[in-house]
Amino acid sequence: MPGVFALPLRNRFRGITVREGMLLHGPAGWGEFGPFRDYDDPESLPWLAAAVEASRDGWPAPVRDSVEVNTTVPVVPPAHAHRLVTASACRTAKVKVADPRSSLADDCARVEAVRDALGPRGAIRVDANAAWDVDTAVVALGALDRAAGGLEYAEQPCPSVPELAELRRKVGVRIAADESIRRAEDPLHVAVAGAADVAVLKVAPLGGVRRALDVAEACGLPCVVSSAVDSSVGLAAGLALAGALPELDFACGLGTASLLTADVTSTPLSPVGGLLPVPHTAPEPDLFADHPAGAEATRWWHERLNRVRELGTTSPGDR
Repeated sequence: MPGVFALPLRNRFRGITVREGMLLHGPAGWGEFGPFRDYDDPESLPWLAAAVEASRDGWPAPVRDSVEVNTTVPVVPPAHAHRLVTASACRTAKVKVADPRSSLADDCARVEAVRDALGPRGAIRVDANAAWDVDTAVVALGALDRAAGGLEYAEQPCPSVPELAELRRKVGVRIAADESIRRAEDPLHVAVAGAADVAVLKVAPLGGVRRALDVAEACGLPCVVSSAVDSSVGLAAGLALAGALPELDFACGLGTASLLTADVTSTPLSPVGGLLPVPHTAPEPDLFADHPAGAEATRWWHERLNRVRELGTTSPGDR
């Protein structure tokens, strides 16, 4: 029977302090089903497809043995941000900005601390999670670009593809599309080439490694693979995608095990020197029993899994 885990987060993320999900087992190993609770059943269907792919089918052969990753800096004070970046040994940092708890001045101070920790040769990217309109984004990105001494790119600064396209014409910072791809009705056909310079891909919301490879080919942009704050079982699928992409020009957002205070495995996928190995299967979740969800959460997740499975049997166009 699949199990439900509950892993505490070091800092609040997307309004949660505990990351929940399910582990599914099959002939190819383990897969993770972990759509956030605010996702409805249709939006959760690709997450199940990704878990089934990992547990039943396995992943395509990789073309590289390791992947460079960025460290992720949540909404924390500058001194804390500096410590996180220094401890990570990564050459690239993604800094969360545009949070309701943080002003633009706060965001700039955080970015300045990250630059100090990385040194002049490190890369800084910011993630606004679609929080800004175009005019706000123009002002904010100008300030953040100055604070960083040059941003590598800004991830999903505005909600829609037309807004991203307009913003891209007005600023000199590269624009990366995340939600515009993974939350599109049809990610294979969303036209982002005129609206973004970089595509951010996440395995679970795109329906698995093979489906994400199709999206990468269709969008025709340089790609960055990112996580959804997964356990190491879910991170393994992201690394499988990053390992299989024909080209990988940027560090990937897969060094997120450090955002959790615990993991389901005694062999967590934690970066060493800013690198993670590309696994052939997900790690064995031998510590799952130490982090079970409570009875209410377990019941909720099993009911959700059953609904999404049923939805999949009635949606022949979904995989």
